[in-house]
Amino acid sequence: MASLLISSGTIITMDERRRVIREGTILVRNDRIAYVGRDADASNMHAEYEIDAKGMVVLPGLIDTHVHLAQALIRGCADDTSLVDWLQKFVWPLQGNFEREDGKASAELCMLEMIKSGTTTFLESLLHSRYGFDGVAQSLERSGMRGILSKTVMALPGYGAEESIMHPGMIEDPETCLREVETHFKQWHGAADGRIKVWYGARSLGGCTPELYNQIALGAQRLGNGITMHLSEVKDDVLYTQKQFGKMPAEFMDQCGLVGPNVVFVHGVWLTEKEWQILANKRASLAHCPSSNMKLASGIAPVPEMMHAGVNVSLGCDGGPSNNCYDLIREMKAASLLHKARLLDPLTMNAETVLEMATINGAKALGLQKEIGSIEIGKKADLILIDLKKPHLVPAFNPVSHLVYTAEGNDVDTVIIDGKTVMENRHVKTLDEERILHEANLRGAKLLQRAGIEIRPRWTVD
Repeated sequence: MASLLISSGTIITMDERRRVIREGTILVRNDRIAYVGRDADASNMHAEYEIDAKGMVVLPGLIDTHVHLAQALIRGCADDTSLVDWLQKFVWPLQGNFEREDGKASAELCMLEMIKSGTTTFLESLLHSRYGFDGVAQSLERSGMRGILSKTVMALPGYGAEESIMHPGMIEDPETCLREVETHFKQWHGAADGRIKVWYGARSLGGCTPELYNQIALGAQRLGNGITMHLSEVKDDVLYTQKQFGKMPAEFMDQCGLVGPNVVFVHGVWLTEKEWQILANKRASLAHCPSSNMKLASGIAPVPEMMHAGVNVSLGCDGGPSNNCYDLIREMKAASLLHKARLLDPLTMNAETVLEMATINGAKALGLQKEIGSIEIGKKADLILIDLKKPHLVPAFNPVSHLVYTAEGNDVDTVIIDGKTVMENRHVKTLDEERILHEANLRGAKLLQRAGIEIRPRWTVD
């Protein structure tokens, strides 16, 4: 598509002035935004393809900074379960029985859901070799999404202080992991017109040695790419680093050289004020996953306090077993309400703040703030249109708070990525929805059989 004109919509720009333009126009040429302004000032503009956005809100594509692509296929596999059982009895045995085609099917299912709920860019945190990295990357290229694929790097089969608890099918050799990151980087980093990038996915505490963390940091420095890692998700992370290294988790990671502007830590529930300052000073980012933290009872990350200390905090849905959906619009509401209740303060984490987390903060976390995250001339044309002409969205007085507190992913009508229409009138053009849903159902059932796991309600099933 060479040119596209979107007119008569309410545009939430997320630019430096945070302008909201009622009856606004956006002109897209190729993959870039060429004009943003009022309809009245664009009356003579024309394009090869035009969208009448009357009754719609137009905003930047949402950015999910913590996704597990391979967990869409095991959605709901371990509901209402304690964390160690969640990992040992369900998640790891299932993922440890994945075949490459399972990994591809799960990734396609996840990307389909993200597109249909307005996410245009994501950071995948831990791709195991058995999921089939190349197949996942090929599906990402075909989907039209913008994504960062992080290859798992690990050395130890533990989780915090719990040693040797990982399923055998999930264990990988550190040298092989490092070599595969470089291989995938050479083949896929910058592919699909720059939409695909490859990062290091460092295993959480108990899964790597200090030497391996240092190798990861040096590797990312040499390649010029990024690192993502779960950090202080549970209190056991703190107990582990204090006992093993005499330091708090973020202090320990800083000692390993793994805190910097190219690093996205995840969760940060148990980080201390001193650790927030380490992240802020080194310009590392944190992905907040409120639904996952609530469901697994990990605790509540003190996000308002971290942001006040200068930490860039973005938003993530996490995975199918820990959140059960990949709808970042629903996640925004969870993020806002959780902290209001924790602090007994209705003024904290307002709608504007969480929308920033899901857009411009996410872009900054990924080092893409000059390209995406806001609707500005010269930036990439990653846009979503949300239809307000629905009973639960009428009337719409404040489009920003309406989006956060009232809307949901199913209200997304159109998705444009890199100037190309990926979804229109809720029809995804790049992925075969019927085939993906059919294959996911089949492969999910076979995976349960292969792993010897039965999932059923606690109540009697006749």
